[in-house]
Amino acid sequence: MKKFFRKSFCLGLAFVFIFMAVGCGKKNDKLEAYKTEMSEFYDKLSQLGDSIDAIDPNSEGSKEELLGYLDEMNDIYQKMGQCEVPDEFSGVSEITVEAAEYMQKANECYHLAYDGEFDEENEQLASQYYERANNRAMVILQVLHGEVPSGEGVSVTTEDAYQLSTIDSEDSDSSTE
Repeated sequence: MKKFFRKSFCLGLAFVFIFMAVGCGKKNDKLEAYKTEMSEFYDKLSQLGDSIDAIDPNSEGSKEELLGYLDEMNDIYQKMGQCEVPDEFSGVSEITVEAAEYMQKANECYHLAYDGEFDEENEQLASQYYERANNRAMVILQVLHGEVPSGEGVSVTTEDAYQLSTIDSEDSDSSTE
């Protein structure tokens, strides 16, 4: 009888270890897909930034070239803004949408500034939107790298892992009296 229990215990323990090993090796497909999408976003963003920097401002087609790159950049921002953010990075879900919106506005204003006669006011506005979009992209990158985001205008609010109640403390105080 002892032999049976010992065998059963060992067999049960082996199953537990096997299930733990299989469970630990399981990848979160959504998380992996998001990391891949974001990696592609930043690679393409870097390429477009380099291409924009390489434009000769004195060349005849520089405006069209710039606007073409900005259109491409806007496209990748829009795709990034539509990516499903996994729970592990839920803190950046609003920021991704904001970044996409700011890039859309920047692109529109750059077109207003450079299509036809130059419009300095729209160029300045576009530049501000462009900077806001890129600042948000940098915050997202910091979060993806496991860093605490920093920079001008960035505030970080952490959640207390031990506070599980969703009831305000004032409500709970008044209900216990």
